[in-house]
Amino acid sequence: MLTLSEQECITRINKGECFHAEVDGGAFIVKIDEYTPIICAAIHNGHRLRNDLQKAFLLTREERFYEEDPYTDELISSFPIQLIGNDSRFEYDLNRAKTLSTYFKTAWNKQVWEKPLSQKQRAKSHSKHQAFYNVLEAIVNVIEKQFSNAIVFDIHSYNYRRIEKATPTFNIGSGQIDVERWGNVVNRFEKQLNKIELPNLEVRAASDEVFHGRGYLITHINARFDNTLVIPTEVKKVFMDEVTGEVYPLVLEELKAGFKNAISETAAFFVRRYGKKKRTQKADILSSNISPEVLALDKQFFALCKNIETLNFINPINLAAQRNKFLKKNSYIAPSFNYKQLNINPYKFREDLYKLPVDEVNDADIQQLYRHVIDNLASKIDLLTTIGTEDFIYNSLKYYGEPGHTDIANARFILHLKDIESEQQEKVLGADDAVVFFRARAQAWGLNCKVEKSGKIVAKAMVNNEKALLLINKEAVFTEKELQAFAYHELGIHMLTTINARRHPLKIFGLGLTGNTHTQEGLALYSEYCSGSLTIKRLKTIALRVIAVQYMLEHGDFVKTYHSLMNEFALDKLSAFTLTTRVYRGGGFTKDYLYLKGFRDVLSLAKTGAIDNLLVGKTGLLDFTVISEIVERGMISKPEPLFDLAYASSGDPVLDFIVNSIQ
Repeated sequence: MLTLSEQECITRINKGECFHAEVDGGAFIVKIDEYTPIICAAIHNGHRLRNDLQKAFLLTREERFYEEDPYTDELISSFPIQLIGNDSRFEYDLNRAKTLSTYFKTAWNKQVWEKPLSQKQRAKSHSKHQAFYNVLEAIVNVIEKQFSNAIVFDIHSYNYRRIEKATPTFNIGSGQIDVERWGNVVNRFEKQLNKIELPNLEVRAASDEVFHGRGYLITHINARFDNTLVIPTEVKKVFMDEVTGEVYPLVLEELKAGFKNAISETAAFFVRRYGKKKRTQKADILSSNISPEVLALDKQFFALCKNIETLNFINPINLAAQRNKFLKKNSYIAPSFNYKQLNINPYKFREDLYKLPVDEVNDADIQQLYRHVIDNLASKIDLLTTIGTEDFIYNSLKYYGEPGHTDIANARFILHLKDIESEQQEKVLGADDAVVFFRARAQAWGLNCKVEKSGKIVAKAMVNNEKALLLINKEAVFTEKELQAFAYHELGIHMLTTINARRHPLKIFGLGLTGNTHTQEGLALYSEYCSGSLTIKRLKTIALRVIAVQYMLEHGDFVKTYHSLMNEFALDKLSAFTLTTRVYRGGGFTKDYLYLKGFRDVLSLAKTGAIDNLLVGKTGLLDFTVISEIVERGMISKPEPLFDLAYASSGDPVLDFIVNSIQ
């Protein structure tokens, strides 16, 4: 961060430059990432007292914090223009007129100074007060010239325990707002604040219930600018212990994210109503630049996690030998699988993972996205370190979950259907034919990837994300319709998202967001549906995986599950072995139930609107909103699907009925 004088700041502002700076000896901070019609201020955030005042100051740190507004800078940290007070309001109060900004001797019925401040001391504080407002005026002046109108969110916090009546979580003070002119914006903001959800807390927003917005910041702006709306807002100190100053991190994190949404939605409404851009959305209010803090975090994150690919470790290295042995010996002795050794120190990995500088990220939603992935990877490393042990199944349940009653009911519904596809014998193609087909399809779709045979995978085909490589099981056979389905599934989704992720400046999309397995497999099956490649036979295979996971959890016995699947569903030995191996590898792998669940959830989402942004990389539905926001802000490029992903009827009324009956 730069250190600039008041005049240097104003010069940069008048030139339209973006910068972060401490001003006038660190009295306040100016952050401008982009010039937008929205300005956010946290003028009572600071706690500093300059050295010559320390000796005469009588209040304890706790007493000072009690009347200050700590953490209000966090509430506005997502926005492109911020003004943050660093100095304590006990030195000078930016929400009082300059001549009244320094307290003579007492404040809030407490003696503040051992003796009254000298004229020289007061003058120094007043000059800082003046500097702040000179810089604020410069910003508002530039914004009004560029956008015609500006909106300032003046954010404070308040102590509520001393108030005997019930008080709102958010209080908007409209005492100095021209409500006839701006009232619809104020009402909009109140509605948006009421949508915020906080852990274990009831949320309520109101206007003029505790405070009436009679502070100096709005007075100052109203006196000088005709087209700028200031909304003074008080936040109840539910995010901290107002007496001790102890913060409640989980509440503050949710409050920060909620504030980002409420302010940006209100500002977008303001611009649509009073500005030049009538189609302004939330994303247009926020900066399109990726901050240095996010880039630094992402770089460290990628360096730490780039080699953690579950399937690289969980596929048995002696699969072929154990399959042959099992099938030749009457199938009553469970196979004994061996696995690739993990080349990661799990203890150091977890330690380094939680040392990543996530707290330095200012944007609330992007910070949460990285937190989600970090927590997810901590569970993933637990999964990987227990491969082949009794603990693996517990960690698989923690990471992937397990099929619920609805998942099992959906699978049973599909498995009770009769195959209605043509019984005409289809041509069967081997692995070599499949490699030729997939290479040609990848070239036609412009996918820069490799296609090779492998004897080390359980599935018929699998994408290696690290190498952008499609592996074909060397013993697999495919019908022509299956090849089409696998092309849309493996190349059209898994390979496309692998390649797309490599194009972005943020590498997190290549590593995989939380819930990426559920979303990726759901997207892949949805692509089969969109392309007309999905069959009832294929749906039955996916449904069988759900039942296989259920039986694995119930039986805990490879042989029993194998025979149950073969006998109940008339599977041939090889198909039953493959299906059983998929769910018993590692020690109990629950991932396979997510295919059907993911398909259901992606299909449901596609019915509500465009889902193309899920193709930016290995995304998850949990963070779909912030992914779309990042794309809309221009921070990463919008993905181009290889085919239309908009929901539409398949043209097969029976298949549509089945698919839409999945609950």
